[in-house]
Amino acid sequence: MATTFVSVPLKKSSEVDLAKPLSKFIQSTYPSGESQAEYVKAAEELNSLRKSAVCRALDKHDSSLEILLRYYDQLCAIEPKFPFSENQLCLTFTWKDAFDKGSLFGGSVKLSFASLGFEKTCILFNIGALASQIASEQNLENDEGLKAAAKYYQLASGVFQHIKDTVLSTMNRELTMDTSPDTVGTLSLIMLAQAQEVFFLKAAADKMKDAIIAKLANQAADYYGDAFKQCQFKENLPKYFYFQEVLPVLAAKHCMMQANAEYHQSVLAKQQKKFGEEISRLQHASDLVKTVGSRYDEYINVKDLSDKIARALTAAKKDNDFIYHDRVPDVKDLDPIGKATLVKPTPVSVPMSQKFTDLFVKMVPLAVQQSLSIYNQRRADLVNRLIAQMRESTNLANGVLASLNLPAAIEDVSGDDIPQSILDKSKAVIQQGGLQTIDQLIRDLPGLLQRNKEILDEAMRILDQEEVTDNELKAKFKERWQRTPSNELYKPLRAEGANLRATLDRAAQADKVVKERYATNSEIIALLCKPEAELNAAIPSGNPTKSLQGSEVIMLLKTLLASLNEIKKERETFENDIKSVQFDMTSKFLTALAQDGAINEEAISVSELDQIYGSHTQRVQQNLKKQEELLANIQAAHEEFSKSKQSNTDANQREEILKKLAAGHDQFVELVGNLKEGTQFYNGITEHLLKFQTKCTDIVFARKTERDELLKDLQQSIAREPSAPNIPAVPAYQIAASVGGTTPAVPTPAPRTVFPSKPEPPEPDASSSTGGCENQPKPQPPARPPPPSIGSNVATPTTTNTPAVPAPVASVGGAGVLTQAQGPPYPTYQGFPGYYPIPMSMAYNQYAYGQYSMPYMYQPPGQPPFQNPQPPQQPGYPYPPQQFYQQ
Repeated sequence: MATTFVSVPLKKSSEVDLAKPLSKFIQSTYPSGESQAEYVKAAEELNSLRKSAVCRALDKHDSSLEILLRYYDQLCAIEPKFPFSENQLCLTFTWKDAFDKGSLFGGSVKLSFASLGFEKTCILFNIGALASQIASEQNLENDEGLKAAAKYYQLASGVFQHIKDTVLSTMNRELTMDTSPDTVGTLSLIMLAQAQEVFFLKAAADKMKDAIIAKLANQAADYYGDAFKQCQFKENLPKYFYFQEVLPVLAAKHCMMQANAEYHQSVLAKQQKKFGEEISRLQHASDLVKTVGSRYDEYINVKDLSDKIARALTAAKKDNDFIYHDRVPDVKDLDPIGKATLVKPTPVSVPMSQKFTDLFVKMVPLAVQQSLSIYNQRRADLVNRLIAQMRESTNLANGVLASLNLPAAIEDVSGDDIPQSILDKSKAVIQQGGLQTIDQLIRDLPGLLQRNKEILDEAMRILDQEEVTDNELKAKFKERWQRTPSNELYKPLRAEGANLRATLDRAAQADKVVKERYATNSEIIALLCKPEAELNAAIPSGNPTKSLQGSEVIMLLKTLLASLNEIKKERETFENDIKSVQFDMTSKFLTALAQDGAINEEAISVSELDQIYGSHTQRVQQNLKKQEELLANIQAAHEEFSKSKQSNTDANQREEILKKLAAGHDQFVELVGNLKEGTQFYNGITEHLLKFQTKCTDIVFARKTERDELLKDLQQSIAREPSAPNIPAVPAYQIAASVGGTTPAVPTPAPRTVFPSKPEPPEPDASSSTGGCENQPKPQPPARPPPPSIGSNVATPTTTNTPAVPAPVASVGGAGVLTQAQGPPYPTYQGFPGYYPIPMSMAYNQYAYGQYSMPYMYQPPGQPPFQNPQPPQQPGYPYPPQQFYQQ
């Protein structure tokens, strides 16, 4: 028994470069090194895998299906590792409808969508389609072919069912008709029915019990019937189901499987001595195969089955008529045949390929990356907060000492020499470049700031330009322009751009503050940069502490200052220790993701940071507390020192200058640090701004590609639309008005022109010439019919010479108004009496004097051409006569 199986065509796609955008993301996200190079290589391998799975013709073989399965598994593996979205890593995939073959003026229906889920859906569809094609190519004459066919049909059914139940619910956009829920649901039913039929064929080949075979066939008939109903009652299925032999094949298979079930059940009835039931079932089976043979013979060949049923029916009737005489019941009264299903859709679980290896196995999922990023930010905030506290304490201590002129006050023994602490500070300023260093750093800042602003402005300009174009196309095509509006898509990017601009504005304001502080302290810093002799000359002489040398208060101050210096050095050690702490949270987040399916980043990060930096925080706080106590003791000791020293004008001036020099050194160090941090900040944010600009450029390029595809699709859809407008409504003057409430009648066809009967020609005279036959007058053409009268009150003049032919007017509602154009007289071929071509309009007619523009006029023999008199005016013809010529 030859049978036909339905296979699904593959979807086709255009080539997409995956390597370039993925490599850009990898290079911008992961630090350069061995891992980055490995990830870039994996991106190139993924691009090659897509070309093999999508861009080349696939054979109907397991190896081709394995390529599709590997590519689908790889898509599932990278989906959580890359931010695939329209405003981040934007990849636009274009797929054609599998069932739409296009038209003469436009290509097939296709859809471009920047979604990895759309790519996965189309690959899944192709997996099911290729599985159905491989199954249809199997040899069903052997056991291995039957097993393989059943396996692939169940796989195809499971894939299509998975698309319907799981995948399509995640799509926020209507896809092409081939992947609609109704289509894939119907395909799943068809594949399941074909898998059940394969099991029926295997059971029949293995000669299993007829009861089992009948149940398998009945279940297959039930599946085919459900699929047929789906095709009948679903209005939005592709035309492929109706015009490509799918629907008739389903109907034929339903009848054929039911006939098989009845046949094998009849064999069981014969074994049970139910001969009447046997005949009834065979008769029903015979009717079913006759239906298939008469209606669907071109799709399904049931000759072998029909002959087998016919032979069995003939033998059963013969035996029953001569031997058993059993009553033949009606088929409706028979017990229903049972059903046995051996098939089910194969569930889709990742990985689908047993040979799959993740190309990005070392890359962590995006959720872990995001958690790591937030954790690193929390860690940086904690470290910066601790370091800022220590630096503020150091600045506070330096400020207190500068205000107290310490340690210079207790070092100034002679009153003429420069204190050693001031000399050390002067040397430190000179070694760092002095004013020249600050001037150079200040000159560099505006250029760095301007460069960053230009990068940001260019990125925003690109977004603005694309958004304007999108708005113009949206206004032009209105509801046809179906894609995410640019103003909504760019909201995250614009928010990021606004944050970057605000950051640059704050940096510019901070630069202004630094410049003001430099202007205030530039003179004293310039003094520190002078040679020792000039510096000594600039400091007034005086020795207010000569009498206090060796006193207890000075010794106490020296001890306290030494302790304060130790605390400062300890803080530098703490800062280095805090910066050097490293801890990888990847394993923690991966474990949480595997256990809970989500990551509670805040709880995990806070707990781990407390454990890692708890001891450091405690040591910093103890250090700060010691400094507070020391500063209090220093201030108390200095107060006692101030009461004991001698005061005069020179001494006071000297002390003030020394204070300013100490403070100037501190200001210099702080200014240089601030300016270097500013330079580092601008260089760092430049890299971030370049990444932001690249992100904007990439998304705009992707949007441009999507826009071009959408415009192309719109042009093709417009080309497929009918060019002629809708037939306009009939004008009011052509519709007869209702007179007295009567309803206008239905228009009637144009009547034939009725010609008057011709008089019999007279018999020729015997005495006439031998050419009497030639002298017989030819039949005269009929009179020209008058034009239709408009209205019932138009007078029609009559003449007695020429019989008037009534105008064929269709009366509607009692008014003499034509409901449609009058047809030409019949017959309408040239040369027949009464032939009259339809005249053209006389308002402007460039063919008015052509051969067929005037009525036919009979020319009697013997008259010269073009000499006939003007034909008489026709009765009822209100227009003046016109010149006409012999035809």
